[in-house]
Amino acid sequence: MAIAPSALHADRSAAPVQAPGLQGFVFALFFIFGGITSLNDVIIPKLKELFTLNYTQAMLVQFCFFTAYLLVGIPASQLVKRIGYMRGAVVGLVAMMIGCLLFIPAAQSATYPLFLFALFVLASGVVLVQVVANPLISLLGNPKTAHSRLTFAQAFNSLGTTIFPYVGSILILGSLVTVSAAELSGPALDAYRRAESQAIVNGYVGLAAAIAVVALVVWLFRNRLKGERHEPSSMLGGLDLLRRPRFGFGALSIFLYVGAEVSIGSLVINYLMQDRVLDAPESAVGWMVSLYWAGAMVGRFLGSAVLRVVSPGLVLACAAAGAIVLLGISTNSDGTLAAYSILAVGLANAIMFPTIFSLASENLGSRAADGSGLINVAIFGGAVIPLATGMLADLSGSLAVALILPALCYAAIAGFGIFARKPAML
Repeated sequence: MAIAPSALHADRSAAPVQAPGLQGFVFALFFIFGGITSLNDVIIPKLKELFTLNYTQAMLVQFCFFTAYLLVGIPASQLVKRIGYMRGAVVGLVAMMIGCLLFIPAAQSATYPLFLFALFVLASGVVLVQVVANPLISLLGNPKTAHSRLTFAQAFNSLGTTIFPYVGSILILGSLVTVSAAELSGPALDAYRRAESQAIVNGYVGLAAAIAVVALVVWLFRNRLKGERHEPSSMLGGLDLLRRPRFGFGALSIFLYVGAEVSIGSLVINYLMQDRVLDAPESAVGWMVSLYWAGAMVGRFLGSAVLRVVSPGLVLACAAAGAIVLLGISTNSDGTLAAYSILAVGLANAIMFPTIFSLASENLGSRAADGSGLINVAIFGGAVIPLATGMLADLSGSLAVALILPALCYAAIAGFGIFARKPAML
């Protein structure tokens, strides 16, 4: 076994960041934005049914949500550098609250584009909160254990992605078992869409209230962070970081990882519904998407310990290879084996994002906010690859064939793990 390399070294001349008791609040941020993102996996089959969409059209949910990372990532990092981590988190939480409330007019009009716009606004807030949370948890402690600490924080992200879809499937998918929008038309269809959309509204209005409470608490602790430093740069000044092979390859790996993870999560309910897999309706299998995210949660708690003693690059390469094997098993089998092998990809995903992030960001020091902003732009992969996967599913008529694209993404990620297995040079 190799000893884990140091991660995310702060500038040697910089004073350490001090924030007594603040880690708990950062863990709460990870829980919230993780849970909200995973709810897309539940509303995709709901909106697909309500608006009789094909897979490409349904994947516009993820396209609009993750496009926010492309458009907001760098401006968000600039805002954080101007107003600080804590105030930046408050702005992000308020934007998330507004996005949740926009589901009210979307449901009242029962118009698919308005749902997409609400998701974009919601995602813009998530991006800002994520720009804050990822570097902040890395800075709040010993740089040598940043890989482990970020993975542990991501476990709270996965706790949210486990709980939210389970509750959301009960609230949102329950009535799909008896009625289908494809059987209705005219006023009856409009009334059905408004009524069924209300289930989505109820959930997101409740989230808006909870986010408002968290935003208030974070605002009360806005002056708790001590020793915060940021290196000034222009809006696009951080792009020079992409010239660093390690950071550039890492940013590409984030693009591919998020795309692969979101593609599988978005399709898993429809995948499980297939005759050759579980042959069951959305309401019966909807809760199982929580198993996909629960695997990531368990894996991150375990991974935070493993990454203290094993080279993060090696762990990343092995996890990516494991994901490819599981996808191969699922697409070449039937029944419960096909179902649970694709759900187990969540376990393989567990350490990927935090490990790629910390490996790519080693030695950024006072440029951590620039790096975080660019990596959040790379999360745009969650818009591009799921849409491409949906198009491949429509063209081939097979979800199994469409999963070849996520498998190729994991192959590239394994390559980054091998490339970054040694500590970054100062």
